[in-house]
Amino acid sequence: MNLNESKNLNNSRKSEKPFGIKDKLGYLFGDFGNDFMFIFANMYFMIFYTKVLGVSAAMVGTCFLVSRCIDAFTDIGIGRIIDKSKVGKHGKFRTWILRVAGPVALMNFLMYQHSLVNASMTVRVIAMFATYILWGSVFYTAVNIPYGSMASVMTEDTKERASLSTWRTIGASFAGISIGVITPQIIYSADAAGNQIIDPQRFTTVVAVFSIAAFICYMLCFMLTTERIKPEVKEDQESLSLIDTFKSLMTNRAMISFLAVSVVLVFSSLMGQTINTYLCIDYFNDVNALSLLNMVALPVTLFVGMLAAKLSQKLGKREFSMIGLIAAGLIFLAAYFMKLNNPYAFVAVFALVTLGTSTFNILMWAFITDIIDYTEIQTGERNDATVYGFISFIRKLAQALAGAITGYALTFIGYDSLASVQAESVKEGIYALATLFPGACYILVGLLLMFTYPLTKKVVEENISKLASLRAAKQK
Repeated sequence: MNLNESKNLNNSRKSEKPFGIKDKLGYLFGDFGNDFMFIFANMYFMIFYTKVLGVSAAMVGTCFLVSRCIDAFTDIGIGRIIDKSKVGKHGKFRTWILRVAGPVALMNFLMYQHSLVNASMTVRVIAMFATYILWGSVFYTAVNIPYGSMASVMTEDTKERASLSTWRTIGASFAGISIGVITPQIIYSADAAGNQIIDPQRFTTVVAVFSIAAFICYMLCFMLTTERIKPEVKEDQESLSLIDTFKSLMTNRAMISFLAVSVVLVFSSLMGQTINTYLCIDYFNDVNALSLLNMVALPVTLFVGMLAAKLSQKLGKREFSMIGLIAAGLIFLAAYFMKLNNPYAFVAVFALVTLGTSTFNILMWAFITDIIDYTEIQTGERNDATVYGFISFIRKLAQALAGAITGYALTFIGYDSLASVQAESVKEGIYALATLFPGACYILVGLLLMFTYPLTKKVVEENISKLASLRAAKQK
């Protein structure tokens, strides 16, 4: 960096507003927009294609797996493109949010078209694959990777990064409660026998509203956030090749540990989101319980969010998270052996489990910024979007496995997507999938954090100090 560039950088930083509530709100709106589509897809994509369009659960699961194979190229490819691009008028990452907000919202709407109910099964399956791949593997990837990467350039302060992670999780919780509470009340209605069935036209209308809401949230994210750290873009001959970058990531202990944790946690959580819908409708036969189940996550997350920054600062992210996850797993295991028949007793159990899992979920994005810093120290390069893209791909792979195995598991236990009432053995299988499986997974995740994740509170603070010294030296 020459003298003039250094002066321009310093002048630019002086003119920027300090990190504050606008940044937090903007980052909240970003995940609010993401999850109007993402959480909805996790909860209702399989529901729509199995119960409305009559596609087999196994075929929907195969769609998830095919899409994730494509993500292997799009996630990492887009991340690399972003890292190699120069900082523009709107920053490096915010520009992408502006570009892709419209296309991703439109494709989200096109995924759930009730008019396909009269089409041939071949047309329905082709439409499912085409729209889901374009939405998730192309457009959602192109907006989510820059959004997630942006946190590491908004602030260097570890407390402020933890607060961004908290606000992001709160944004997701608001989206989740909007989807989880409102959607069942609109799309389900009781038939003559009292069984809950879906209104296809209402389903598509709800998706249209959420797609518009997602676009508005992305625009608010773009307008309210500021990129304060301007990462240096090296010339091609000076930077690590993509292969070298992958090698460094795959020998990065923090990265490997976090990926293992993410795979297990995403797999269990997302499978649970889908199974909980079947649990309330087919096991408890209570649509109001489904709305309440989705509602309890918000107050619990807000409560944990108020404590997360302080407790993680005092105990460390790893320690705070692993305690909550192990406790959550034990509660779910107890619920499995209790064989609850009252839906509202299950809601109470779910609230306690959410209290435990929120300890990690709220801080998850702060974990990623710590890993980005750790990787920069190891390699000498700051590849925010490449690192985030790599993590995003692995998480999406876990999501695909969750979707696929959910479909295969439902098929295995004998679930009949066209039946209004399921056999008792199927109901028992659904209950086991909703309690026993995630309980074991949460305990495993807590143990992985305890024994394999190296970024303790002390190490994170040392890394922040090292990077601050390096950047200060470059500006002289």
